[in-house]
Amino acid sequence: MIVAPNTVVKMHYSVLDNDGNTIDNSFDGEPLVFIIGTGYLIPGLENALQGKQAGDTLNVKVEPEEGYGERHDNLMQAVPKSMFDGMEIEVGMQFRASTDDGDQSVMIIEIQDEDVIVDGNHPLSGITLNFDVEILEVREATQEELAHGHVHGEGGCGHEH
Repeated sequence: MIVAPNTVVKMHYSVLDNDGNTIDNSFDGEPLVFIIGTGYLIPGLENALQGKQAGDTLNVKVEPEEGYGERHDNLMQAVPKSMFDGMEIEVGMQFRASTDDGDQSVMIIEIQDEDVIVDGNHPLSGITLNFDVEILEVREATQEELAHGHVHGEGGCGHEH
């Protein structure tokens, strides 16, 4: 069976940046299992998988616009340190913040004397991603999986709907 919308794909992958730094790797652990067409993967990787089948291996270079987007400087801002009173904060911590555009994830990127610099960009935005992929299995998604929008394990998905 080939990879197409509404198929379940089981695959191993590794992803590196352009400097060869490993960002993530499933080869030493559990493979990734997902339904094609549900928005689970970044567009550049999902598009590259279309038409492939179990046993295929591929190398995929995903530019930021087909990955996590370009970086936007206007998503970085200084907020008063007093907003974090009573909290132990450190660089790299992530929070959900209420903004004019709704809730958004932000990461602390710098702590200054009176301010904390937060960044609302995705941590992988602006980065070209290089994937090595091995497709292990492709099958049709069940009607229940399609209705729920995710893959179910043996005996169902394990939670109430």
